[in-house]
Amino acid sequence: QLQVVESGGGLVQPGGSLKLSCGASGFTFNDGNYAIGWFRQAPGQEREGVACINHDGSTLYTDSVKGRFTASRASAKDTVNLQMNNLRPEDTGVYFCVVVEKLSEPSMCLTLRSYEYDAWGQGKQVTVSA
Repeated sequence: QLQVVESGGGLVQPGGSLKLSCGASGFTFNDGNYAIGWFRQAPGQEREGVACINHDGSTLYTDSVKGRFTASRASAKDTVNLQMNNLRPEDTGVYFCVVVEKLSEPSMCLTLRSYEYDAWGQGKQVTVSA
């Protein structure tokens, strides 16, 4: 059974940095056709796709985080990191990691319906505040 677990996050001042990690259970990211995505949800707002890394290493970002966030594979082959730099108050929210297997089109990584992802993490709070 595919599972993902987030770690990291926390509280940081505007302009600071945080890292989130997504750990895999029940699969090895590098051993198959898996895409790992990150979503976030702020209070009272809809959940939005933030970043994605596909099995071939290609990445996808929503416009608001381009140039500030970087998704990458960690040295541990079952972990994907999301490095978040130059954070802004509007980046505040609960961040979720997702996994989808055999994505037919990498560009769809952040636009599937919720139930089309094979697993969701429990979420981690990221707060950007002075």
